[in-house]
Amino acid sequence: MESSLVFSAWIVLGFLMAMGTLICVPQAQAARAFFVFGDSLVDNGNNNYLATEARADSPPYGIDYPTHRPTGRFSNGLNIPDFLSKQLGAEPTLPYLNPELTGKKLLVGANFASAGIGILNDTGIQFINVIRMFQQFEFFKEYQRRVSALIGPQKTKQLVNGALVLITVGGNDFVNNYYLVPFSARSRQYSLPDYVKYLISEYKKLLAKLYVLGARRVLVTGTGPLGCVPAELAMRSRRGECAAELQQAAILFNPQLSRMLRELNTLFRSDVFIGVNTQLMHNSFISNPQAYGFKTSKIACCGQGPYNGLGLCTVASNLCPNRNEYAFWDPFHPSERANGIIVQQFMTKGSTEYMYPMNLSTIMELDSRI
Repeated sequence: MESSLVFSAWIVLGFLMAMGTLICVPQAQAARAFFVFGDSLVDNGNNNYLATEARADSPPYGIDYPTHRPTGRFSNGLNIPDFLSKQLGAEPTLPYLNPELTGKKLLVGANFASAGIGILNDTGIQFINVIRMFQQFEFFKEYQRRVSALIGPQKTKQLVNGALVLITVGGNDFVNNYYLVPFSARSRQYSLPDYVKYLISEYKKLLAKLYVLGARRVLVTGTGPLGCVPAELAMRSRRGECAAELQQAAILFNPQLSRMLRELNTLFRSDVFIGVNTQLMHNSFISNPQAYGFKTSKIACCGQGPYNGLGLCTVASNLCPNRNEYAFWDPFHPSERANGIIVQQFMTKGSTEYMYPMNLSTIMELDSRI
């Protein structure tokens, strides 16, 4: 459905202090709040409440989720935010559009992500009714008003400032925009290098806006190896090689994203934005899947056609008997087991191989002292 292979990371809400005295907080607020923004890689059900085709609310999605039922996650089970919530010792965040997100559940945080969206508003227009980034931010402002009515403006500010934030967006701007069709509007407007510069400039505005809205610790994922997902292998590969154009897009995008994050951190005089090198994470799976216990990184568990990379994952699709052997669940999205391994890489203590300027273990240790 949606595209991009990118992954990225989360949230821990510490203790609230005022005038040296510990504030009594509800049990739900004991763990750091966690907010999620982005696309289908991190959407956990918002699109279930929208009239859109970009959804994962029917079997076999969710086959390995604890309920064994589809949840709106583009996974056979848990996704990256779920594994991050576990690391934070918190319950999973609810989709913002879920009517159950009320009362003390709001203090856990919220997931605003929506499958199909990108950095640009015209990305994913074929899905029609999705929550684009500007609307996700409007919902975040609305969320803060709702929490303020619950615990007051000052505690709401502390909750948001102390939260961990994950944002995963950008892959769709290539797969579902620039390369969606031959001679797309954006590809006629920009050469690939110029398009990447444009995306980075627009993304910088979004991240600056997120800072204005109160985010102070934000995990920002790059794009994964876009040309190596089963969908692109099925459409563009002759012998199983990764699609060169999409690989070049990722190669251009990720270093510029890193530079832009450093510029923002310099501007705000703090390590607000933490880069997550999802391209490196995925390259490890793709180049040597057996080292991670996978049988294959080319064939999706659920799908049809070459590499199970064509069409949607439905009850009529081919379905692998052992999801743990597959790095990809469907033509675009990692399996539950792959998601878990990615979050383990987030946590690698003392290492900045996958995250910069620090990994999630270091973030949690530093922020627990505040």
